[in-house]
Amino acid sequence: MNFPHIDPVIFSVGPLAVRWYGMMYLLGFLGGYFMMCHVVKLRNMPITKENISDLLFYAVLGVVLGGRFGYTLFYNTQYYLSHPLKILYVWEGGMSFHGGLIGVLIVLLVFCRMRHLDLLLLADVVVSAVPIGLFFGRIGNFINSELWGRVTDFPLGIVFPGGGPLPRHPSQLYEASLEGLLLFVLIYLLHRRGAARGVPAFCFLFLYGVFRFVIEFVRQPDEQLGFLWGGATMGQLLSAPMILFGLFGLIYLFRRNKT
Repeated sequence: MNFPHIDPVIFSVGPLAVRWYGMMYLLGFLGGYFMMCHVVKLRNMPITKENISDLLFYAVLGVVLGGRFGYTLFYNTQYYLSHPLKILYVWEGGMSFHGGLIGVLIVLLVFCRMRHLDLLLLADVVVSAVPIGLFFGRIGNFINSELWGRVTDFPLGIVFPGGGPLPRHPSQLYEASLEGLLLFVLIYLLHRRGAARGVPAFCFLFLYGVFRFVIEFVRQPDEQLGFLWGGATMGQLLSAPMILFGLFGLIYLFRRNKT
C-alpha cells in the first residue's frame, strides 16, 4: 500500500501556513482541557476550572519546550549543536514524548506548590487528558510521514516517502491506537470506578511504558542512533524507567491502602 498523498499544509494566507502537525497539537490540548474538566466534575475534586485553564497554559509550554529539548538531547544532539536555530523549527517534526513528560512534571510540581494543590490528585486529572494529545500527535506523525516502522510483509504495511521502496509498519497508527485510544479508555474507566488517589497516574506511567516498549519492536530506530545497549532502541531505554516507576508506585499505593 502506498502512502496516501496528504498536503502537510491545511491552508495558507500569505506567508502564514496552517499545518496539520500544529492542528493536531491544538486539537489535543483542547480535547485535554474538556476531558480534565469532565473528570474533575465526575470525581467531585476540589479543583476549579480556573486552575485547569491556568495549568493547561503552563502545560503547553512544558510539552513544547520539554518535548523539543528532549528530542534534541535524547535523539539528535550532534545535529542540533551544529544547527542550533533548527531547535526552533518545531513544524518540521522532532518532539520527544519523554522530554514533554519531564516538562509537564516540572510544571505540575511548581504549579501544585504555588496553588497549594495535591500533586497526585492533579496528576490523576492530567493523565486522563494525555492520551488524547498522544492520539492526535501520532496522527500528526503519520501525516508528516515520520517515525514510520520497520520493513514488513504485513498486509497493513505502507510504502512511506523517504522510507525506501519496501512497505513498513505504520507504527504511528499503532501508537495512536494503544497509547491514545486504548490508554484513554483504561484511564477513564479507572476514574469511572472511583480509583484511589494516585492509581490513574501510576497506571498511566506503567501502561504507556509497556505500550511504547512493545511498539518499539516494529518501529524503525532513529537513523542517527540505531540500536543501542543490548539491541534496545532509545524509546525502549526511556520507557523502561516509566514501567518501573509506575509499577513501584502502584505497589506502594496498594500496600498503603491495605494497612
